[in-house]
Amino acid sequence: MATPYASPESTSLDDAGVATAAARAGAHVVRSLYGRRLARVDKGGGDFATAADVEAERAILDVLRVVRPDDAVLGEESGQHGAAGSARRWLVDPLCGTLNYAAGGMLVAVNVALHDGSLHDGALGDGALGDGAAAVADPFSGEVFVTDGETAWALRDDVVEPLVPTSATRLVDVNLDPPFPSAPGFRAVDLLAHPGFVERFRPRVVSTTLALTWVAAGKRAAYVTDGADLAGSVHFAAGIALCRVAGCVVTGIDGEPVGPASRGLVAAADAGTHRLLMSMIRGEA
Repeated sequence: MATPYASPESTSLDDAGVATAAARAGAHVVRSLYGRRLARVDKGGGDFATAADVEAERAILDVLRVVRPDDAVLGEESGQHGAAGSARRWLVDPLCGTLNYAAGGMLVAVNVALHDGSLHDGALGDGALGDGAAAVADPFSGEVFVTDGETAWALRDDVVEPLVPTSATRLVDVNLDPPFPSAPGFRAVDLLAHPGFVERFRPRVVSTTLALTWVAAGKRAAYVTDGADLAGSVHFAAGIALCRVAGCVVTGIDGEPVGPASRGLVAAADAGTHRLLMSMIRGEA
């Protein structure tokens, strides 16, 4: 297991330690700027970033530049950095849940994931362990969820606890944010109205991929979203890595392995929950 207590300045950190340090650096910024009137950057289509997004990404990049100067980085706000041909690329989402945050909500996440092409020739989540290290930080609970590609754990007050998925809560988060590339064949909102869904599960709409991480941690039974190439997305890569390594069942909404050719995402705590959700999505139940 990684050494999660090393400082960001240490050049001896393993990749999981780097992901942890970077996510914590971003979370510190997000937490410190919470509640302030922040400048916004309009991205179009109703989407925007705040100064907290920008400053948190800067803090994360500062860590990565020090400890992994030869790696490439894709940041949600600042784009590509480093050598374009590098086999190792960090995917950074400095503040997932910007609308929640700007409205005064605390349900947000800081996502940092490594796509190490030297370990495999597919996309993140291609079915093999060793997809790369990843960390998701909850700025307000102080939790950091981490994987080194083989083991997944949570850091709570620097106490290490293994991630153990379970569907016991029966809570399923459904992402209702656009775009909806699979409509009209699949619309997430229709799942909430499915009679079988409301009989067996309790829907939640958190609107941040923190909820995907909660599936790995046993706080959610499943997470469902539409979308394209989510394994390579700065928003989803870290959560997908955590779920896969923790032992969750992770596919696209089409049942295919998550990758460039798949659509959407169904991450379930166990095979039974995944099978049931897929039957509803396919109209078989």
